[in-house]
Amino acid sequence: MVNIKHAPLFDTDKVCKLYSEKDGVPVKYVCTTAINVHATFAADVFYRATPHPEFGNRYFALYRNPYAEDAEIMITNADAVEDFNFAMIQDRDKNYWYSSHRHDCLFMDGSMIDGGRSYVRSSGPVEYFKVKDGQFVNVKEE
Repeated sequence: MVNIKHAPLFDTDKVCKLYSEKDGVPVKYVCTTAINVHATFAADVFYRATPHPEFGNRYFALYRNPYAEDAEIMITNADAVEDFNFAMIQDRDKNYWYSSHRHDCLFMDGSMIDGGRSYVRSSGPVEYFKVKDGQFVNVKEE
């Protein structure tokens, strides 16, 4: 099993509980990422196996509006997450780490990853993953 580490913005357990109870279907946290390739901020992405009855999406994302003075929490469709590639590096404990957005540079045990979904800059070996049905899969295993 692959151990992918995340840096969520919110308490993901509370969000999953709230939306699972509200919508009557299980909701799970998937990742924290830019919701488009050019975004300079990240959002927490969540998944439900059945499409939302009103909006039709299976993924939604929560983020703080970076342009609002009171930092309102926003929600948006995040179905595009299945189209993204996630470049990841490993730490010495074999945990995988990814950059959440284009200005999120991570350093782990002498390795570096940067660029989010916009580009990949790294100082060592990189493995690629995609999200499918709410979980990460290694691209070479697809």
